This record gives sequence, C-alpha cells and structure tokens, in this order.
Amino acid sequence: MQSARTDLAPPKDDPFTTEELKQFDGKDPSKPILVAIKGTVFDVSHKADVYGPGRSYSIFAGKDGSRGLGMSSLKPEDAVADYSTLDEKDMKVLDDWHSFFSKRYNIVGKVTDGPVINK
Repeated sequence: MQSARTDLAPPKDDPFTTEELKQFDGKDPSKPILVAIKGTVFDVSHKADVYGPGRSYSIFAGKDGSRGLGMSSLKPEDAVADYSTLDEKDMKVLDDWHSFFSKRYNIVGKVTDGPVINK
C-alpha cells in the first residue's frame, strides 16, 4: 500500500458536474485523471498505471463511483455516485477509501450535481 504523501497541494473546491467529470477518464492524455468519492474530486494522474484506461481501477476514472468502492466491487453497474444503499460495513469501507485518497491525492474539486446523501 502507498504511504501518505507530504507534498499535497491545499484542497480546492472547483465545481465539476457529473458530465464534466467524464472528460477526465484518462483517455485524453492532455487531461488529468480524476476520481470522485462522496462528491470529493481527486487528481489520480500520477497513478495512471492503476486508474488509466484498461487498468485495474479504470472503472472509477472520470466519475464518482462511491457505491462500488464501498462494496469493493469493480462491476460497472456498481460504480455509481449514489451510496445510500450501503450497509454500515460497506459505509466504513467507503469512508476508509475517502480517507486513503485524502492522504495520497490532491483534492481538486467537488461534484455539484451528485446525489445528496446524509450518512
């Protein structure tokens, strides 16, 4: 597992719509690869070997795939933003992923039109 980074930039809160986020799936090498978790957008470009096209976690690139992360699922149908159906165990997994990303990737914005979930 990667260790926490000490060179992260201060978090940004640039707005991204779900549609705009799709542009950052790694298919255009001139754009960063972005992954959103619970509406927080992370720049994962330096791990293109993991999140780039055809890679193990590419299913989460260019979208908020919170439900799939919480379920530990790589199925496309699970990689959606709405995590309201997660049970307590899966919610903890999702929270752990959010914490993991927060310590390793720059926060570049927020998804503005994702689901509103109070968990």
